[in-house]
Amino acid sequence: MNKTSVYDCSVIEMNKHHSDRGNITVVENGITVPFDVQRVYYLYDVPGGEERGGHAHRELRQLIVAASGSFDVTIDDGTLKRTFTLNRPYVGLLIVPGIWRELSNFSSGTVCLVLASLPYDENDYLRSYEDFVEFKR
Repeated sequence: MNKTSVYDCSVIEMNKHHSDRGNITVVENGITVPFDVQRVYYLYDVPGGEERGGHAHRELRQLIVAASGSFDVTIDDGTLKRTFTLNRPYVGLLIVPGIWRELSNFSSGTVCLVLASLPYDENDYLRSYEDFVEFKR
């Protein structure tokens, strides 16, 4: 997985079903997302100017969604960087293993929803950029 690039990550637009009573987006394992979701978590009440992320994963795949509000996700494969603004609850950014990510520019009231392919495992994390670059070699 250390050969992955920022171009292996992609924006996924999920179906939005609209009615007079509001919208609904359904997420299904292996259908909406290209993996089985093993863990779900969300970030909220992120103070203005703060950043989240600042790590990579060896094996974990994630779909990151702005359930409410907006924020930027900068992905980095050790050579190239790309930045995506997430601001629609039916659009997610698929991040593959071996990609450094940083989340920033959170608007007030943002809820960042993360669907993960594996349960939490501290050994899967690359928490220093130097370790990440070494992993990519």
